[in-house]
Amino acid sequence: MDSSMLPNEMKAQILPSFNAPYRLTTLPLPSFTADSPHEMLVRVLAASYCHTDLVMAQGQMPPFPPSFPHIGCHEFSGVVVSLPEHSSSQYRIGDRVGVPGRSFRPCGKCFECSREPDNDKNIYVDGGGYSVYCASAGNHGISTPGGFREFAIVDSRQVTSLPDSISAVQGASLMCAGLTIYAAIKNCGLERGQKVGIMGCGGGLGHLGLQFAAKMGLGVIGVDVADEPLRVSGEIEETLRQKEGLSVRIVDARISRAEDIVQEMGKEDQRQDRSNMGLDAVIVLPESQRAMDYGVSLLRAHGRCILVSFPANGFHISARDVVFRDISIRGSLVGSNRMLREMVMFAAEHNVQARIKSYPLKKLNDLVLEYKKGKGGKLVIDMSLDD
Repeated sequence: MDSSMLPNEMKAQILPSFNAPYRLTTLPLPSFTADSPHEMLVRVLAASYCHTDLVMAQGQMPPFPPSFPHIGCHEFSGVVVSLPEHSSSQYRIGDRVGVPGRSFRPCGKCFECSREPDNDKNIYVDGGGYSVYCASAGNHGISTPGGFREFAIVDSRQVTSLPDSISAVQGASLMCAGLTIYAAIKNCGLERGQKVGIMGCGGGLGHLGLQFAAKMGLGVIGVDVADEPLRVSGEIEETLRQKEGLSVRIVDARISRAEDIVQEMGKEDQRQDRSNMGLDAVIVLPESQRAMDYGVSLLRAHGRCILVSFPANGFHISARDVVFRDISIRGSLVGSNRMLREMVMFAAEHNVQARIKSYPLKKLNDLVLEYKKGKGGKLVIDMSLDD
């Protein structure tokens, strides 16, 4: 799009204060920062809603947002419509890109930005003066304006191309949910044939994780406790098991004890020793101590627990599990831009699809109400919708 043809104003959904509904308003188009060759203006095509949007709107992520009114959404997709005069971007006008929240305008000089990847398995390091962990960088939708608007300025180093096989709506859902769960699975450090558990398997991250993990050749146990998420994950289980022959099992933790599941795994694997029965790793997605306890109970000795959620009051960790069973616990946030590109190509090649319900921008508050029902899958603003 010729920059002279761009509108002067855009529609945006703003959060006026904590615990308030979003308000649709008209704002000026954002402009480039002086001497910033990495920036691009994109027309937003789709903007996905994340649990972080909810907890931040409720005031549970101080000091974010830094001010009001605030524009949320840290996972969106768009098309490049304008570049600065002295652009260093590899992208061109008309390219479709996926935009994660991190890392916008990193400093390029700190410890994190100065790190170089020592091997391909370091999922957090990009090198070249860019890092998703730069403390000075902005985070779209959290510390800086996000994707719930028609146009946005992004950093060309933080985005990824979207293959033709991935729609704008699907692409938006992958930018946080997809990348976060993909990185968490990679953090498990497993090989094909080993087993991973996903606590909260029917939610936005979990139902994508079932697909990623199974298609990586892992045996997968998905666990949830609510009817709708169990329905969503059950449909995925049926597709992966019956149509693709992959090893996936969904467990309703309300009616199945963790120890019974472990004994069944031991029998399937022809193992007699309890310390050698169970999962090799488990990923905890819900902000729930019960989910944490159930997940750790599914692990064999020397297993790994990956925490993705961060409840305000933290988790209680069993010292007995850590000391006597050698259970290791680590956190996982997101991955590098290298990991982002790998994840998108994996999703395209293996047809990883989010279960999505879409809304127009003007109905963002309806989307939020639907999200609070906890039905699973992903909810996404599709800018092509009017009603």
